[in-house]
Amino acid sequence: MFLDVGGVLLNNGWDHLARRRAAKHFRLKWAEMEEQHSLNFDIYEEGKLTLEEYLGRVVFYQKRPFTRAQFRRFMFAQSKPYPEMIELVAQLKVRHRLKTAVVSNEARELNAYRIRKFKLDGFVDFFISSCFVHLRKPDTDIFRLALDIAQVPAEQVVYIENTPMFVQIAEGLGIRSIFHTDYRSTCAKLASFGLQKDEGVIHETG
Repeated sequence: MFLDVGGVLLNNGWDHLARRRAAKHFRLKWAEMEEQHSLNFDIYEEGKLTLEEYLGRVVFYQKRPFTRAQFRRFMFAQSKPYPEMIELVAQLKVRHRLKTAVVSNEARELNAYRIRKFKLDGFVDFFISSCFVHLRKPDTDIFRLALDIAQVPAEQVVYIENTPMFVQIAEGLGIRSIFHTDYRSTCAKLASFGLQKDEGVIHETG
C-alpha cells in the first residue's frame, strides 16, 4: 500500500491555508510572503533548502517583531491527524500483512516532525519523501523509485492519494489508485480491492 500523507493521514502541513493563517497571525503581507514562498518551496520540499534557509528567504529577509522559534512553532502546530484514516491503514497492514510506504511531497523538518508527532513510523515501513529522494510528485520517477524500493510489481500496489493528477500519474504506471475524498468512500474502494477492515474495530465517523 502506497500512501500520501497530506489530506490522507494528516492535514496538509504547510499549504496556502496554513500560510494565510501565519500571515494573519504574524501580521505579514500575504502577497509578498506568498511570492517569496512560490520562488523557494519546490527546492525546499526537494530537500535542497533547510527550514532555516527557507524561513530566511520567505519571512526573515528583514527584521521581524517575532522570532524564528515562534514562527516554527506556529508552522508545526498547523499539522492535525485524521485518526480514523491512521487507524484504518494500521489495521489493514496487520490484517492483510501489507508493506506500507509513504510517497509524499514534504520538506525535511516538517516531515520529521509529522512522522514523530503522529507516530507514522509505527505502521509505515518506508518513506519516499521528496526531501529524502530529491524528487517531487508529479515526477513519475518518485513512483518508479517507490516501486523499486518496495520490490513489488505496480499491479500489486494500492495507492491512496487526494490529488487527482497524482492518481492519474500512478494509474498510468499500472498502480491501482484511490482518489481519497473521505473515509467512507475510501473504505469501500479498498474493500473492492479485497482490503477490508475488521467490522466493529474501526468506527466510521460522520
